[in-house]
Amino acid sequence: MADPLQEVGEPIPNEGSGEVTRLLAACSGGNQAAFDRLIDRVYDDLRRIAHARLRDEREGHTLSTTAVVHECYLRLVPQATATWRDRAHFFAVASRVIRHILIDHARRARARKRGAGAVHIPLRDELTGDGDISTVELLELDEALRALAEHDCRLEQVVECRFFGGMTAKDTAEALNTSLRTVERDWARAKAYLFEALS
Repeated sequence: MADPLQEVGEPIPNEGSGEVTRLLAACSGGNQAAFDRLIDRVYDDLRRIAHARLRDEREGHTLSTTAVVHECYLRLVPQATATWRDRAHFFAVASRVIRHILIDHARRARARKRGAGAVHIPLRDELTGDGDISTVELLELDEALRALAEHDCRLEQVVECRFFGGMTAKDTAEALNTSLRTVERDWARAKAYLFEALS
């Protein structure tokens, strides 16, 4: 079965990162048109991230990759002229947006089915720390991440980037403006906490 966590060995492609950086600078300068050009440039990367999060969903899952990317776009539009540091910062924000899209969808599914529609996601050994594949309800993961954020918000950000955004440790360090060593340590701590919280 394919691994949904693409952060290991498959960074977000860096080709054209100079163009992305220029477009982000233009967005930060108030150029709304640059944001649409930016989305065109990173659309395939956003699709890859969304697809990685959705491909192991239960059969009959109603949220498509395209729907996630389009909803991500709609939620990013109000932030189009925010101060974007760089490409990694943009993808960290997009990772958070994708997490919230999935959580909101899971909540709506649960509400429609009065609890019977819980959305389960696979947690591979990259997140659980063992060699087994287990599943967890997406809303339980979100609750555990919220509790983790109360303890250390950077650990939550690392999980968002690595798990929801499929970012490498290096990209995550760049996005969070910290060292690679710190991200690796935080990733290990976050996994240990989540494994304990979700066991």
